Amino acid sequence: MTRSATATDPRAARVKTLLRWLLGGALLVAGTGHLTTQREEFQAQVPGWFPLDEDLVVVGSGVVELALGAALIGLPRHRVVVGTIVAAFFVVIFPGNIAQWMEGKDGFGLDTDAKRFARLFFQPVLVTWALGSTDAWRAWRAGTWPHLPEGTAS
Repeated sequence: MTRSATATDPRAARVKTLLRWLLGGALLVAGTGHLTTQREEFQAQVPGWFPLDEDLVVVGSGVVELALGAALIGLPRHRVVVGTIVAAFFVVIFPGNIAQWMEGKDGFGLDTDAKRFARLFFQPVLVTWALGSTDAWRAWRAGTWPHLPEGTAS
């Protein structure tokens, strides 16, 4: 199958839509957790050197995750831009994951250095998921960012 045929393949488009919705749903769940029952767990990911109150950071990032999750699901025509913003968000919060490992903070069952270190390798998966499920990666490679490449199913 050629690249252009893949771009218009309705089955591939459905898979990407499903993946985008799953990521959006995961962000909605995580954002809700930031604001409710998992607040303390998320505080473990705030670096000790960060100049703001841990709870403020957790609440703020929870609100952002809710907005990003809703945008992934509710703004399909803007998915290239939204996917890029979501990927950038995952990059921006990565220092929190590194700090959790380096500072030895427990949270979400990450109670050993090995588990905290292994968690670091999931962040590139999230970035790739955000860029791939929204066609942001394809638009960037085609030189059409922030728009979808011509012939891409919308």
